[in-house]
Amino acid sequence: MTRKTSFYYSFLSLPPVERRAITAVWDFCRAVDDAVDLEPDPARAEQAAGRWHDEVARIFEDGTPETPQGIAVQPFTKVFPLPRQQFDALVDGVAMDAHPRRYATFADLEPYCHGVASAVGLICAEIFGYADPSALDYARDLGVALQLTNILRDVAVDYRQGRMYLPLDDLARFSCTEDDVREAVNAAPDGLKNDRLRAVLEHHGARAKVFFSRADRLLPKGDAHNFVAAEIMGAVYREILRRIEAARYDVFSRVIRVPRPAQARLAIRTWWRLRG
Repeated sequence: MTRKTSFYYSFLSLPPVERRAITAVWDFCRAVDDAVDLEPDPARAEQAAGRWHDEVARIFEDGTPETPQGIAVQPFTKVFPLPRQQFDALVDGVAMDAHPRRYATFADLEPYCHGVASAVGLICAEIFGYADPSALDYARDLGVALQLTNILRDVAVDYRQGRMYLPLDDLARFSCTEDDVREAVNAAPDGLKNDRLRAVLEHHGARAKVFFSRADRLLPKGDAHNFVAAEIMGAVYREILRRIEAARYDVFSRVIRVPRPAQARLAIRTWWRLRG
């Protein structure tokens, strides 16, 4: 785990065994994502996803994993109740990017968010530990909130790669079209000038806030101290969302990030709030 990831400071809060387990899971997830995301040929991307499904089977069926990431994860299946179905859900979610598509509604987009984000949160929950099963609902909704924030931050980056995750009915609600998105991407250095598109992005940001609020309500008080790492992630992504709002949703002229010193401050503040 390096300082290049937004999750770096959250993982520092973990005890050593949990940190090693989370790092192994994170590296596995990153490798799955790269195998599909960096493969320009859709057929080969699908084949790559299939190979990762095979690797999940080897990890959980006492086989011999073939990748460094699988080899690193397998020992932790004996230490923590890692849920195989969520590893498969992750691979299925990532595989949805093999063929860039458009999502008609948020109901269509939400399963993608569950696959690429909530599944990871549900795996991590088993490493953090919990007594109240509401912690799993918390992990699921926090994952959606994080992914919606990612989508908002990366609208321009994703569109240049042929991907758009903004639901089409959200665009229609504000009399916006994909041509408006394309024009904003092409005019990126000039910033966001289209108020219809700004309204779409604001609506999307409001949806992310709903999921952050739902996660806040669902986090069991008795388990909160186990989820310091998750709450640090949430704090960093809430700050990304706040900065996007402050920029009036101009996610085109630059990718909005939280600087490392600010991430460290958020991590310390969150740890202090939830210390057990």
